[in-house]
Amino acid sequence: MQVSKRLLTLLEQQLAQFTDRPDLVALVVYQALPGDNGKPSLVPIGQWPTTLALPTGADAGPQAPLGEARRWLALRDGELLLGALRVDADRWPWPPDLTQRLEATALCLAEALRLDLEQQRLARELARRNDQLKLLVHQLRNPLAALRTFGQLLRRRLDGDPGNRDLVDHLLAEQGQMNRYVEAINRLSEPAQLPGSAAEHTPLLLPPALGSGSQTLSSSLEPLLERAGATAALQGRPWHRPAEIPAWQGDGGAVTEIVANLLENAFRYSRAGGAIGLSCHTTARGVQVSVWDGGPAIPVEERERIFEKGMRGSRGQALEGSGLGLALARELAHSLGGELELISPPQLINPQDPVLPEQGNAFRLTLPAP
Repeated sequence: MQVSKRLLTLLEQQLAQFTDRPDLVALVVYQALPGDNGKPSLVPIGQWPTTLALPTGADAGPQAPLGEARRWLALRDGELLLGALRVDADRWPWPPDLTQRLEATALCLAEALRLDLEQQRLARELARRNDQLKLLVHQLRNPLAALRTFGQLLRRRLDGDPGNRDLVDHLLAEQGQMNRYVEAINRLSEPAQLPGSAAEHTPLLLPPALGSGSQTLSSSLEPLLERAGATAALQGRPWHRPAEIPAWQGDGGAVTEIVANLLENAFRYSRAGGAIGLSCHTTARGVQVSVWDGGPAIPVEERERIFEKGMRGSRGQALEGSGLGLALARELAHSLGGELELISPPQLINPQDPVLPEQGNAFRLTLPAP
């Protein structure tokens, strides 16, 4: 395995510090590679002075030329031999100050060699995973395209049946959303952009491919409301959608991601059979979109902690989940100049709204006035 140019540069700098030692004849650094017989073989990768020819064959062995003393310092990572530093001097034992310098150099080279080998291993693993990721994305596109084709054919057959055509339209909309996620995953394998680019301002938890530009709040929420209504019907629980959606326009992709995560959490973690709803209000702070449930309140000590990455409330420990949804939602809310907070009970959001329950939880997204 070849070492990197960065390691060779460091190696050259480390060895060059011994130009003030006339008692040194030569220094050679070796990398240990597994041999055919199961024993490591030493391959030279650098030397001092730089004019010295890298040793091969008998010159690389343990014996020194007549009149010189040759010693070896092992470069190790624990019990693993990474390489060796060969020291040819005109006397033995070495002076104490030279011994200290050589031992410190050997430690530095051992750590640099360890890090270089680890970086190469990680680079190979990353390349392998990127190849797998691209293959999976390629294979995902085929069934997604087939779903869209079958959906469009089914929609044609349902001409004159607007109720069922709406269901197919929702299926096609969800298929389009899945396509956006697939494209976002595909872009994860692209080379990182240079510092100072526009990518710096992209929310860290939302891939750039998911941005959908400026949209009205109504166009962002309507597909989610239809999905939530269908989920509530399947689960046999009451669902309350807003009577009207306020006028607001902005980053529709971010709003969709926030509300989608809030609704998913509500259906997953709230009391089975309990009511769930989404309400909208306009205040002096801007437009407020709240997803609420009428189940047991989240414990006070958990109400901020659940917004941290990887953290989940005590009620959700037995259920599947990554603990990323609320962290994503709050980060996106901040990127919009807004806020996401937990309000309990939901009635505190708007005491004049008779739909909001007197117990339960509400996640309130505040969008700044456009």
